Amino acid sequence: MLVKNWMSQNVISLDVKDTIKKANELLVENRIRSLPVMDNGDLVGIISDRDLKKASVSNDSGLDPHELIYLNTRIKVSEIMTPNPITVSPLLTVDEVAELMYVKKISGLPVIDESGSLVGMITQGDIFRMMISLTGIEKKGAQVAVQLRDESGSIREVADLLRRYNGRIVSVLTSYDGVPDGMRNVYFRASGLDPSKIEEMKAEITEQATLLYVVSHD
Repeated sequence: MLVKNWMSQNVISLDVKDTIKKANELLVENRIRSLPVMDNGDLVGIISDRDLKKASVSNDSGLDPHELIYLNTRIKVSEIMTPNPITVSPLLTVDEVAELMYVKKISGLPVIDESGSLVGMITQGDIFRMMISLTGIEKKGAQVAVQLRDESGSIREVADLLRRYNGRIVSVLTSYDGVPDGMRNVYFRASGLDPSKIEEMKAEITEQATLLYVVSHD
């Protein structure tokens, strides 16, 4: 899954000369957490809701409302933005971007094409949306989690078993995180399973694998 297929293309941005008051209004109105900052069509920075919270003059300062408004309309985004922000290509995979965002502890990244133009923003919300699609949760059904040998054919054996119980495989995800060497955790989402035969199915699964859990979302 590529960034270009999941990023937000209608990018809301700020001009380098805009004030933090305008930045805050845009974040609130559009329910977003970061904004790219442009200067004559070029990306020069990014500003987040955390930046604004640090920079905005609050009521705790002891100033009257008119003074607060005045000061917040005088501070420019260029004074508090992060210059030369990290950017990503629209041709990166979403999981690469998710790892980058996690490591760098950032909530959104500008997407820059080969010509250097800003073509989108990819955010945590886009990552969540991709994960929802990838897992197939909207199809409901049941999630069946098992620990299997990390060998060719082991996934197919459990998938075939689920099909024998009228399960339609919606998604299959694997993880090696915290799993013993030579093993892997596999998470099947299957729709159409007969609720009256779930216990029978679980007993049969345990003959082939270590059953972690079965959770129904019907």
